[in-house]
Order: sequence, then structure tokens, then C-alpha cells
Amino acid sequence: MIRVDGRTLRCADVVTAASTEGPLSIDVSIAALRGAESAWKLAEELSTRRIVYGRTTGVGANKEDPVGEGESPDHGLRLLRSHAGGSGDVMSPGQTRAMMLIRLNQLLAGRAGLSPELIGALATAVRTGALPLVHRLGAIGTGDLAPLAETALALTGERPWLSGSVPPVPVPVQAGDALAFMSSNAATLAEATLAAMRLDTLTRASHVVAALTYIALDGNPEAYATPVHEARPHAGQVACAAEMRRLLGMEGTPKPGRRIQDPFGLRAFPQVQGPALDAIHYLRDVLAVEINASTENPMISTAHQDAYHHAHFHTAYVSTALDQVRATVHQVAELSVARLGDLVEPEFTGLRPFLAAGPSGSSGVMILEYVAHDALTELRQAALPATLGTAVVSRGIEDHASFSTQAARAATAAGAAYQQVLACELVAAVRALRMRKAELVALPARDAYETAAAVLDPSVEDRPLTEDIARAVSLLDTLALV
Repeated sequence: MIRVDGRTLRCADVVTAASTEGPLSIDVSIAALRGAESAWKLAEELSTRRIVYGRTTGVGANKEDPVGEGESPDHGLRLLRSHAGGSGDVMSPGQTRAMMLIRLNQLLAGRAGLSPELIGALATAVRTGALPLVHRLGAIGTGDLAPLAETALALTGERPWLSGSVPPVPVPVQAGDALAFMSSNAATLAEATLAAMRLDTLTRASHVVAALTYIALDGNPEAYATPVHEARPHAGQVACAAEMRRLLGMEGTPKPGRRIQDPFGLRAFPQVQGPALDAIHYLRDVLAVEINASTENPMISTAHQDAYHHAHFHTAYVSTALDQVRATVHQVAELSVARLGDLVEPEFTGLRPFLAAGPSGSSGVMILEYVAHDALTELRQAALPATLGTAVVSRGIEDHASFSTQAARAATAAGAAYQQVLACELVAAVRALRMRKAELVALPARDAYETAAAVLDPSVEDRPLTEDIARAVSLLDTLALV
């Protein structure tokens, strides 16, 4: 049961909604519904005695154009119709479900001034699992106008549903409902949250993969020692080193490794992984605020009995946090590819080149390096900052954009590429441990090895490794929990 009250929605709830096909169990706060209704009544009353953007005026560069009394009933529908011009691919069902849950939760914060009928219809759609047909393109980080307009028009009966619908009859749209519904970045926040949680899982799994490689390469434990990281105590770095000690059973003073200094893939892992852990933690904090935030412009404040015009639609916090995450994850992925290179090197493993078996000249896992570098290149492209561009639209009135929408899409691409990189390292690490017939003592890394070994093909002759990589990808969620 997901609590929807405008205050306490969690990133994990968004993931649950995205992965749930069909009806979703939600507990909609009655108190929040009453607060939202009070804001709607206030907005209606304010519109009779003062100018309220989007209610008594047009939007964007049309902000000075008044909406006459005779035009008021159709004003909301005209706005929705004109803004429902999304294009490109249809948004994925998971992102659509997440978007709808986030938007419902934001509306229940009680500052939108949206009619209770439209809020109720959206709640019904979320609860029943109904999915509107929403297009992916139509936002630049200053409000997901096109996707949300398409969603609202589905609720009114003017646009199609991919599955289900809102019974029994379409809901009417009041004059002020259009902007109140569209004034959000819910679609962008949905993708950003799903990408952030995926990258969080992958970074947790990467500790386990790195630990298996450490064992296969007889790593030097000094790099993870507590005194080392107490000397420069960045939070993520300290957490990474502690996790490596836990996985590898390092208590007291562990025995030295084979080398006085390991390659950077092992030795610098906490220093490189740490910034990624910190960046993801910060991103999750930003998203936790955003999915519970009142972003509608204008904001209707029942506490102050007034409307406030502002710029909460601008998502610079989200875009900059996403840019930082992708940049730091790219560096971590570079270390994973470096460790893969160490695993195919006899000097480090004591095994044949490329972990090969069989006749001389066998290639073993040689192809894994090519796959990993291909995926790393895709990740590098995804890591390029989205925030370095801008846009000037609506006749110059809206003269800056955060591009958080594009940053979120890039984060999704980064996660897809990073899991391929980790999978390649995992396949090689497990093969190296098998070939060395390593005897692992009872510690978390052994549990991870046994889990992976039970799924990955044990044969070491030259053969296609496509299925091995796919199985390794499927293991990462489980390894994140070791």
C-alpha cells in the first residue's frame, strides 16, 4: 500500500508503481483531498477579483492577454488541446505509471487549485492501472507540458488510453484546471527517479563485483584499511572502503596481498566509487523533495489566502544532480573496464591470457573487453552534461531551460550501459575464480561467488558469451543485496 498525501511519497514507491502492472494499491489521504479542494475554491474565488496567470490570462508570452468571462469555460480545454502536442515514441508504461503517481501526490500537497473531479479521476486511473497514451517528446525541464496535457485530455475523454479508462464518464475541465494540471515535471521526475534507483542498485552491486575481482587478483588489502580512509574521510569513500572490508572479511590487520601496490582498478576503487555514492545520495535527496513538492505556477496558498507567481517549474536542482551522477558513474565504469583488463592478464592472475582453456591460441574471454569498451563509450556519451545548453522560447519570455528531461533520459541510458560493463567484469571474475579453484572462506564474497557460479555457464572452452553476459546482467540486482 502506497501512501499518497503530498508529503511522504518515497523514491522506492515510484519504482513500485512503475513495476506494477494493473491495479496499484494506494491510500489517498482524505485530509490532503480536503486541502486540495480548499485550494480549488480559493483559486476560483481569487480569479473573480484579481489577475491569476493561466486562469484569467493566457500563458507564456500570452500572459497579458485576458480571458473574457464568456471564454472562461472553454479556456482550460483550449490550453490542454494546444499543449497536447507530444511527439516521438510512446512513453513506456512504467514511466507513465510513475508519472501519474508523482503528479497525484504533488496535487495532494494542496497548492495547485485543481478541481476535485480531476484529482479524483487521476486517483482512479492510478488505482485501477489505467494508462493514457502519452508521447515521450515535449519538455525541456521547465514543465512537462505536452505529456501532462495528453494525460489530462485522456481523463476528459478526448484522447485514447493504452489500457483501461476512467469510468463511468469523462470529467469536465474547469477554466483554471489546465495549467494547474500541467504545471509540473512529473514525467521527468518519474524517469529521473527510476534511473537514480537503478544506478543506486548498480553501484551496490559493483562493490560485490569488485570484491570478486579482488579475490581473483590477490589484491592488497591496505587500500581499504580503516586508518587510510580515516585520514581523508569523504562519506562515500569511507562507505565504499567499509563495504569492501565487509565483503572480504577484513578484520584487524589482514595479510598482505601479492603486490605492494595494486593497479588503480582495485587500489583507487574507494576514491572513485565514493563520489558516485555521494552523488546518487544527493540525487535521491533532491528527488525526494521534488516528488512531494508543490510546483504549480501560480501557487494557491490557503494559509495566506492568495496566489503566488513563481518559477518552481524550473528544475535546475534535478538537472545538475543528474549530470553529476552520470559523470561520477562513468568514472566508476572506467575502473570496472580496467579491472577486466587485469583479469585477462597472466601477470595478475597466474592463468593463461584471456582466461583461455583448451588448445594454444584459444581466445577465452577476449571479446568481453570489446563489449565492455563499447558499452563504456555509450556511457561516456550519456555522461556529457545536459546543463551546458539552454533555450529561449515563447517569444523570449521563457529564456532559460534546465534540460532535466534530457538529463534524466541520459541517466537511463547510462544505467543500461553501466550494467553491461559490470556484467562483463562479473563473467571474467567468476571464470578466473573457477579456473584458480579458489577456496573462499565463509564471508559475503563467497556467497556472491556461489550465487553467480550457480547461474553462469561453467564451461571454459571458446564459445559465444552473449548468454553469459545476459545472465550476469540479471544477477546484478541479487548481488546488490549480498
